[in-house]
Order: sequence, then C-alpha cells, then structure tokens
Amino acid sequence: MNSFELYNPVRVFFGEGQVSHIDEQIPKDARVLLTYGGGSIHRTGIYDAVRRALGARYVVDFGGIEPNPHYETLIKALPIIESEGITFILAVGGGSVIDGTKFIAAAAQYSGEDKWMLLQNPTLASAIEAMPFGTVLTLAATGSEMNNGAVITRAQTQEKFAFHNPTTFPKFSIVDPSYTLSLPIRQVANGVVDAFVHVVEQYLTYPVDARVQDRFAEGLLQTLVEIGPAVLKTPNDMGLRSNLSMAAMLALNGWIATGVPEDWSTHLIGHELTALFHLDHGLTLAIVLPHLLRDQLQYKQAKLVQCGERVFGITQGTEKERALQTIDAIERFFLTMYDGKLRLADYGIAREQVAEAWQRIGARRWKLGENRTIDAAAVERILTAAL
Repeated sequence: MNSFELYNPVRVFFGEGQVSHIDEQIPKDARVLLTYGGGSIHRTGIYDAVRRALGARYVVDFGGIEPNPHYETLIKALPIIESEGITFILAVGGGSVIDGTKFIAAAAQYSGEDKWMLLQNPTLASAIEAMPFGTVLTLAATGSEMNNGAVITRAQTQEKFAFHNPTTFPKFSIVDPSYTLSLPIRQVANGVVDAFVHVVEQYLTYPVDARVQDRFAEGLLQTLVEIGPAVLKTPNDMGLRSNLSMAAMLALNGWIATGVPEDWSTHLIGHELTALFHLDHGLTLAIVLPHLLRDQLQYKQAKLVQCGERVFGITQGTEKERALQTIDAIERFFLTMYDGKLRLADYGIAREQVAEAWQRIGARRWKLGENRTIDAAAVERILTAAL
C-alpha cells in the first residue's frame, strides 16, 4: 500500500426530511445565492422545501446551470455575487450544478480577469480560498456532494477540464434519496454508470496490497451491478434509491483512492466525447471503458482477474481468459443500462468526426493512465474499436 493523506471535512445529512438541517448549517445573517439547473426543482417541490428551510435569509436565485456546466453560464453569477453582497452559496441539483457551484465559489475569489485560468492552471486553482457553500443533492452520480473536484465545459471552444481546490469541499450536503425519484430513467442509468466507473478508475490499475481499499471498492461495484438494472425496472423503490445514493457518494469521496494508484483515462477521453458531441457523461464512460480495458490488458490483467472473481464470480480459464471475461461482464452490465447501444455509430458519430478527440490529446502531449501508457495513438485504437 502506498503512503497517503486523507482529508474530507464534509458534513452529510442522509435520508428523507434532512433538508431541515439547512437552517442550522448556514449563518442566520448570510446572503445566499441559490444555484440550480433547468427548473425541475420547482415542479417537484424541492425548491419550496429549500426556501422554507432558508427561512428569512436574503436569497438570490441563479438557475439555468446546464448538464456539463458551461463556463459561459457560470461566470454570469460573479457580478451577482458582488452586487448582492453574497456570502454563502447553496447548490440544489446533481453533479453538474454542484460542480458549477464549486467553480463559482472559487472564481468569485480569484482577482484575475480570465477565470478560465482556474481550469488551465492547477497550481493557481488550488491557491484560491473559495466562498463557503453547501449542497442539496437531487441526482446520485458524481459524488460531488462529498469531494472537492469539479469538471467544467467551455462551450465556445468545446473543451472540458477538471479542477480541484482544498477549499471546494461543501460545508455540508443534504442527501435525501427521495429527491432523486423524479429523474428521467436515462439520468438514473447515467448515475449508476458514472459511479461504477469512478470506482474502476481507482481500482482497476495494478495491485499494491491495499486489501481494505480493494474490498471496499469491490463492495461498491457489486452493489452497483446488483441495483443498477433493478432501479431502472422499479424506479420508485426507496431502498434501491438509498443504496444508489450511498454508493455514488462513497465512490468518489477520497476513501477508496487512499494508498492506491489511480487511472482516470476513461474520464479524460469521455470528456472529449462530451465536449465534442454533447453525449451524456455516463454514456461516454460506458462506450470507452471496455475498449480501453482490452487495449491496456497487459497492464491491468491482475486486477481484472481479481475483479472478475470477487465481483462477477468468474473463476474458470487462464488468467488472460478470466481478465477478458471480466471486461465482457462489465460491457454486458453497461449494455443493460443503455438498451444495448454502446457504439459511437449508434449516436451518429463517424471515425472522421471522432478523430479530433485523439488529435487533441496528441496536441496536448498527454500520457494518460496509471502507467502513462495511453497516448494519442492508444486513444485512436480505443475509439476506433468503439465505432
């Protein structure tokens, strides 16, 4: 096991009716910016519940944050924060709203004119003391409610980048699984897959004798494989929703990343597909991951064999055969989540179009993966296989 530092200060209120804790977590004299997405929280009653919990505090709404939040939208919040004297931000939504709020909280404290620099310069991004904020989760997927990372899209240039800041952990998060019941089924599928791949990025690398972390990761993967198809069939089952909310949160709160190598190449390739073609984030991960695992089999075989035995019950065959069976099992799981459509061609994307993804990675001279073995040529192989 590798050495590590673990820090996670987020206070989580989990379960139905937890929205009432907002009142005790935000200063009474706070001037609050309420951030949210397309307005579904008005139709579901979540907005009203949050406003009741905020009581007499001064509140300014900032809606319209898109899936894969756009930089161009988020920077419009900054003059509001300044003119209204905002002192606290409350994000009500899924990972996109929370990610966007993290960027707003940091950008509001950055004196430079070009706020996009926070996405391009990790050192600069990590030096900002962000504004305080809390979250009310409405979609179980990204784990953004319990981590300090965010991914932001610049629509003008079709770029999508991540940033981290030690002060962009939420002060608190309300995780009420009943708030996820109104989601379209496709968004639920995206959430399951996103959480699954988060775990994979921290687990399917190479062994370092991190037994606790491995068992924790395998338990999360087993849970997601069990409940993923079930929650699509019985979407109103609160037990399934609660377990999905818990799994998604724990998949990316830092715990299973301690002391182990991490990959994240599937996410970085998927970000390019989302930025270029506006595909759902979870869908891009499901398209990319099986082909990436096959391409990188020589480096990941040992952990694939372990995953196959412990998560999918695969015990027959040579180590290579078992590793390939494990990849096939992951792919079958994804196929059940997306009605069998896991090819780029299913979404009207041809080779000449997707070529820009590996060309961008080549231009940036990126070497991805835990071993830095995934370059532009590897991405070309992976995405060609995904056509």
